[in-house]
Parts: sequence; C-alpha cells; structure tokens
Amino acid sequence: MSAASVEQSHGDRPLIAEANRLMDRNPGYRVEIIGGQILVSPPPNAAHARALSRLRAVFIASGLGDGESEVFEGIGLWLPTGTEDYAIPDLVVVDADIDDHLVENNCYAPVCFRLVLEVTSSNWKTDLRNKVKAYAGAKIPVYVIVDRKHQRLHVLTDPVGDDYENHRPCSPGEDVTLPAVIGAEVTLSVDEILKAGQVRMG
Repeated sequence: MSAASVEQSHGDRPLIAEANRLMDRNPGYRVEIIGGQILVSPPPNAAHARALSRLRAVFIASGLGDGESEVFEGIGLWLPTGTEDYAIPDLVVVDADIDDHLVENNCYAPVCFRLVLEVTSSNWKTDLRNKVKAYAGAKIPVYVIVDRKHQRLHVLTDPVGDDYENHRPCSPGEDVTLPAVIGAEVTLSVDEILKAGQVRMG
C-alpha cells in the first residue's frame, strides 16, 4: 500500500494515516494506536515466536478453531478508548463470525474477541499497563500476558471500567486453567510457556 493510497482512504483519520505510513516504511514492525498515541514495536525475536507457536498449539489441541471459534495471530482489534485507537494482540481467540465484525483499517469489533494474549518484548510496560486498560475498556473477557521480563504468566478476567476485577499472576511450576468463556478447557503449563519464550544460547 502506498502512502498516497493511505492518505486517500484515511484522510479524516490522521493518526491511522500516519500509523499506516510507519508500517509501510518499517516492514515487520507492529504499529498500534492506544490512548491516542502511536506505538511502534520492532519485529519479534525467535523466542517470542516460539512461545506463540506453543500457545497456539495448546489452544488448537483444546478444540478451539473447530468451527465455533478461531485462533489467530496479529489480528487488529478496534478499541473504544479513542476515535482512532486499535491494538494488534499477539494471539487471539475469536468467534467464527469475525468477518461480520470488520470495523475499519483491518480491525474488528471487540464483541467477537473471547481472549487476547500478549508475549512481552522490549515494550513489556505497555502490555502490563496500557493494554490492560485498553482491553478492559473494550470488555475483552480474558487477557493473558506471558511476562518474559519477570517470568510470570498473568491471567486477567472480568473487565470492569478500565481494569480487570480479577488478576492472577502465575509463577513457574504452576498450571493454570483459563475461564470457560473462551469456549474450551485450556490448561497452560507456566513452565512450558516461559521456557519456550526464553532466548536459547548456543
């Protein structure tokens, strides 16, 4: 997509137009708008991708993606927190009719999202703070954070206002079963997920 076409299709959306220009100029980077601020994240490393692959496999093996729901990586979520706000979670569980909920700029309405998941990178503070407010404000039922910085897995549920009523930090050695609202019984081994997300030294 050229910058000219971005300006044409998003002339009344200056932040989105700028975000799309940044994506065009920086292939592989993730560009989001949260709280009216453009956030740019570098491409993930192999350990980040490995953790996501492990998680996606667990979700699929649990029966998600069987026709009632789908499991995706890098799908845009339109946020109600600002006129141009959107996020691109690392992994999501969504209703199978997601195509009916396209808003704009390849982003979809929060109503079809059952779970969002982030694997932290250099921008870990955004995942642990800004995105908690954003996803709670969007009424996403379950937010999971694989916190590689502090070696924890966080499960946030029951959004109220701009926060989650329940926040369970899970340590290595624990197994955690996610709420049934996501559509299947999914149990995560904190050890396995955190180990997958560690950089392997040669």
